[in-house]
Amino acid sequence: MLWYGNGMTTHHPKTPEGRYLVSLSLAALGIVYGDIGTSPLYAIRECFHGPHGIAPTPVNVIGVLSLIFWSLVIVISIKYLGYVLRADNRGEGGILALMALGSQTEKRGSWQGKAVVALGLFGATLLYGDGMITPAISVLSAVEGLGVATSAFDPYVIPITLAILIGLFAIQRRGTGGIGAIFGPATLVWFVVLFALGVAQISKETRVLAALDPLHGLMFLVRNGWHGLLVLGAVFLVVTGGEALYADMGHFGVRPIRVTWFSVVLPSLLCNYFGQGALLLHDPNAASNPFYLMAPSWALYPMVALSTLATIIASQAVISGSYSLTRQAVMLGYFPRVSIQHTSSKEVGQIYVPSINWLLMLSTIALVLAFGSSARLAAAYGIAVTTTMAITTLLAFVVARDVWGWSLIWSLLLTVTFLVIDLAFFSANAIKIADGGFVPLLIGVAVFFVMTTWKRGRTLLARRVRRDLMPLAKFFSEMRSASPHGVPGTAVFMTSNRDGTPVALVHNFRLNHVVHERVVLMTIVNEEIPRIEDSERVSSEDIGEGFYRVIARYGFTEQPDVIDLLMREDTPTPAIEETTFFLGRETVLVDGSQGMVLFRVRLFAFLARNALGATRFYNIPPSRVLEVGSQVTL
Repeated sequence: MLWYGNGMTTHHPKTPEGRYLVSLSLAALGIVYGDIGTSPLYAIRECFHGPHGIAPTPVNVIGVLSLIFWSLVIVISIKYLGYVLRADNRGEGGILALMALGSQTEKRGSWQGKAVVALGLFGATLLYGDGMITPAISVLSAVEGLGVATSAFDPYVIPITLAILIGLFAIQRRGTGGIGAIFGPATLVWFVVLFALGVAQISKETRVLAALDPLHGLMFLVRNGWHGLLVLGAVFLVVTGGEALYADMGHFGVRPIRVTWFSVVLPSLLCNYFGQGALLLHDPNAASNPFYLMAPSWALYPMVALSTLATIIASQAVISGSYSLTRQAVMLGYFPRVSIQHTSSKEVGQIYVPSINWLLMLSTIALVLAFGSSARLAAAYGIAVTTTMAITTLLAFVVARDVWGWSLIWSLLLTVTFLVIDLAFFSANAIKIADGGFVPLLIGVAVFFVMTTWKRGRTLLARRVRRDLMPLAKFFSEMRSASPHGVPGTAVFMTSNRDGTPVALVHNFRLNHVVHERVVLMTIVNEEIPRIEDSERVSSEDIGEGFYRVIARYGFTEQPDVIDLLMREDTPTPAIEETTFFLGRETVLVDGSQGMVLFRVRLFAFLARNALGATRFYNIPPSRVLEVGSQVTL
């Protein structure tokens, strides 16, 4: 499930044509549709054989298929492809990009602006929890196909699943370029097989086509009441992964995503779901695993292998997406700096985040061991995605009104329609909370707490440091009076404040009584837009006394690089070997008197101590760095 980007940052024309459109569509097939494409492994099974499954009678089968058909049409085809994909934040999509787009239209200090940020941030944090479940349930459901062939494999399903997951996470540090090359073709084979299996079964039981009538779905819910709502929670599994359509808009463009959905993905999924329904009409006992039982006996082992490959592709998208989400959160100031390694010299967006990788691996392994089967994991699956989808609907309303200028009536009508469906799915999945749905919610709440604590702590820290900053004019006056010794070369002082004198500069001047011949006050500004045009990257100003102020701007999908900045013609700096970098490092002393409760201050201090140093994060040559420490009480 690639709800927030897959780590790629190749951007394409909005209206590709011909071979280029075909190649982008094939790439989108492997990256964007991996998760939603593996839902046939377990969705129908959960409707009729899960903890809340309903009897596979003909009327129930037709009703469930009708719900599945219209869920795919309304949620994916209309809501995401037709509506949400219009929310273009300079070519980028995803819930954080939507949050940034919506928050730009609201006053920062207003409750509306704060609500937009809080909603978007919480929606993003929920995806971490759901991302831990996706590899577990996908790979586990594929390997469970071995049990359909013979019970002799039952004791080995969990070990095989764990081995695949461990191997998948272990190879992340090597990069995904080689693996990515087979994503599109392999996923195309997968969808062709889904289509073929479904058509073969539908041809035997054409009664399933009656499910195209929405009345069958509505009557199913009315007839079954509470039990029907429980089944709706399983029906929702067919649209999990739909967020990827919006998240990857910047990587492939809108047209390839739409073309791929309507020409390949939607027909294949519908044929397979209807094919499973046709099998159940013919043999209700097939409800235990209708996906694998559709295949001929001779094709069972190849199907398990192909399913496993498809789930690995879906899991890879989740893993890469979590790296991208983390980097965006860091750049937006909601997460401490972490090590971000680039795994490709050609694609700057292909990154690896070790701390997130191993956290995901341990969490995924723990989920497999704790739940033990994909059926039990399905109980925990979906609640986070339904919440995120509802948040997306609300944020899209803000964008429709304030960015697109839509009328209140039209915006409300569309929002209420989608929100009713979102809340119906949320209610159906909320019942699962006690059965495991609490897991992604707890993870999301925990990550939200960490992110908001870090953001609040950084704000208070900046305010505290700014209060004690010496005005630059006063420093110049003191410097002229002291007539310090001039040191050859250039000193670059990294500072987050664009007005005052960096603390490291004041300490160096007062302790060592020296000032370099050239002093650069460099500030890196993280903007709430995806990318900054190169012509707008740097602004520099000669502020006198041999001092220059350089401000470098980066979007939340970009990685700052001081070496690259110094090599630009528009920055007043000589060669690296003639430059010394001065960094300030604040040690947070816990007091709890600055506007944040004590235990949150302690958490912030812990995060600050363990955050990646600015030297590594900004790619500053470590041999040219001097750090000046200071203590700040919060």
